Amino acid sequence: MTQNQTITVIRGDGIGPEIMDAALYVLDAMKLGLQYEEADAGMAALEKHGELLPAATMDSIRRNRVALKSPLTTPVGEGFSSINVELRKRFDLYANVRPAKSFPNTKSRFPSGVDLITVRENTEGAYIGEGQMTSEDGQIATLTQKVTRKGSERIVRYAFDLARSTGRKKVTVVHKANILKSTSGLFLKVAREVAAQYPEIQCNEMIVDNCCMQLVMKPEQFDIIVTTNLFGDIISDLCAGLVGGLGLAPGANIGADAAIFEAVHGSAPDIAGKGIANPCALLLAVGQMLDHLGKPDEAARLRHAIVATLEAKDSLTPDLGGEGNTMSFAKAIAGRL
Repeated sequence: MTQNQTITVIRGDGIGPEIMDAALYVLDAMKLGLQYEEADAGMAALEKHGELLPAATMDSIRRNRVALKSPLTTPVGEGFSSINVELRKRFDLYANVRPAKSFPNTKSRFPSGVDLITVRENTEGAYIGEGQMTSEDGQIATLTQKVTRKGSERIVRYAFDLARSTGRKKVTVVHKANILKSTSGLFLKVAREVAAQYPEIQCNEMIVDNCCMQLVMKPEQFDIIVTTNLFGDIISDLCAGLVGGLGLAPGANIGADAAIFEAVHGSAPDIAGKGIANPCALLLAVGQMLDHLGKPDEAARLRHAIVATLEAKDSLTPDLGGEGNTMSFAKAIAGRL
């Protein structure tokens, strides 16, 4: 990472601007020399520019290749079905990477022992939107699911490379090939071929319904999970639920030419403007961004400061049982860097 690395900052909707202010406050305190280029998307962009995803925003992400994004609201019946899905499509952000880790003093089923990453294929499967059709009488709805060898290979390879680079020892391939013999079957076949090229990393296979049960019963058995789009969406939210909810769930969307880092929770309009939103998910996404920028030591420093602040119960937001606010929480974290 060069000293003058510029990142695109999308402040988002609802609580987005508040948690972004908090995240950038902490990032500035780290003195990494990052520059910010602000860009609009979502309702804020619609009000300002008359479109949900302006060309200038796309150009900024294309130029900087790294973006930090707060939650966006996609209005019903306006433009895209989801701005997030549209961004993934436009930049071919094929890998959705969502860590789930136990943190102290959270309202969690597992205050310790969970430390796993879900790697979800982001561009194929049930979410491509192809072949969506409802019969004229409204009695039959159809949808095309498409899985390709290329898409399967690059997501599984991403998961194994992530295991190798982070010292993780096991990758669990999650599928439904016993029933979905074509789509899930191809994904599993390709996963086995890729796994054979990483003999030092244990690979096991698990049917998706069993995986969900095992995650709830013994989440400590998982290290990295790799799976297709729909299964990954569900599993990653389940994993967030194990460790205290989406307020502690960051996400990275990674492609060959760009990467977007985000809080995966929604824009929470009910608490917008009250200054009580938890900035942890976006700050943990900042940690993922620093890893991506080749700053793993700085990412570790940030995560350590977040954990230390949670342990001290210092200025925590109300959702974590504290009496602090968004910015006081951020300042407490910055003070421990």
